[in-house]
Amino acid sequence: MEELRILVVDDEAGLRQLVRLYLEKEGMVVAEAATGRQALEKLQQDKYDLLILDLMMPDGDGWSVCRAVRQQMDLPIIMLTARGEEMDRLLGFELGADDYVIKPFSPRELVARVKALLRRAGAGLQRGEQLQFPGLSIDIAGREVKVDGRTVNNLTPKEFDLLLFLARHPGQVMSREKILEKVWGYDFYGDLRTVDTHIKNLREKLGRERGFITTVWGVGYKFEVGP
Repeated sequence: MEELRILVVDDEAGLRQLVRLYLEKEGMVVAEAATGRQALEKLQQDKYDLLILDLMMPDGDGWSVCRAVRQQMDLPIIMLTARGEEMDRLLGFELGADDYVIKPFSPRELVARVKALLRRAGAGLQRGEQLQFPGLSIDIAGREVKVDGRTVNNLTPKEFDLLLFLARHPGQVMSREKILEKVWGYDFYGDLRTVDTHIKNLREKLGRERGFITTVWGVGYKFEVGP
């Protein structure tokens, strides 16, 4: 099994070293960057399995880095932020972040979130397993989605997980609470608008006119396709 490679981006050297210590205890390989510029350079030079990204850095905030990363790759991203305001979190999710941790945080909690996100990004995959629907195909092992034969290249890992969960239960109405539990996990401390934000992004990328995901007002969402 290949070693998992994590890039930690924060301008506080002590925090980076603490996170490195805990992740290395789990057998992961950790690289560090103190600025957004360094982070983008490292991402161009090497392959990483997950990015831990501080929102506030001297040469530009993490939102800018997150946006740049999302234009190039589907790397899972965990945001670090000292601010817990709802709009900050929702903006991060709209730009493609998959999870967030508010400072100060427990290193053990961060490690748990890293492991959970990595597990969901790659767990339970069988080579060649696919879901096929009229106008939509989901290659589970390859984490590839096609709409009318066109590859959807800009799905974030969490958007893919969300689509996969709904598509595995066609016609079933899933509450926001159920989606948070199954896609984000029991230990995710987000609110229900997190689901709405990801659904909105997913619809835009799949093509809103296709209507793969239906809103059931007052309840949640369901996946359905035409004959």
